[in-house]
Amino acid sequence: MEKRRNRGSRRFHNSRKKKNENDIVLDTWRPEKNWKLMYLRSEKLKRASQLGYTYPKKTLNQVLDEEIPISKLDKKNVLFICSRNQWRSPTAETVWKNNLNINVRSAGTSPKARKTVSIADIQWSDIIVVMEKKHKNRIVASFTRMVENKPIHVLDIEDNYKYMDSELVESLKISVSDILGI
Repeated sequence: MEKRRNRGSRRFHNSRKKKNENDIVLDTWRPEKNWKLMYLRSEKLKRASQLGYTYPKKTLNQVLDEEIPISKLDKKNVLFICSRNQWRSPTAETVWKNNLNINVRSAGTSPKARKTVSIADIQWSDIIVVMEKKHKNRIVASFTRMVENKPIHVLDIEDNYKYMDSELVESLKISVSDILGI
């Protein structure tokens, strides 16, 4: 028997099987599984689940088929902003957090704030409520493109109150209910 010189001819020769001496049948060649690609896909799936993404991306029909709770569609996301997120905006968040028609968060514009305003907060919000005009100016300066189509309401509440001060609570209830139409 003569020796095959290259890999292709060996593979071809090995794929031929003889049923009888006169019959030659070619089996279909099966490609080997690419284990490297399978491993990378599993790693992508694992990392996507850690980050909270869906992988592979959903098609439009899959997205439309999912049920979205009606309660989430009706609720508005309201972001309350003051300077250091110590007294005014946390008070507003506390006063309005039990309302069934809105979701609330609070943040501050100062770098020393307990919770500084972030891009995620701006994206999350449907309505932004600030305590003073300077807060609106800072938000517009920092997040110009993101707040172009978002309403920003100024309450004109000065920094003269402590957390949950009765006058502050009363003015927040009146002014924010007028803005939200509640």
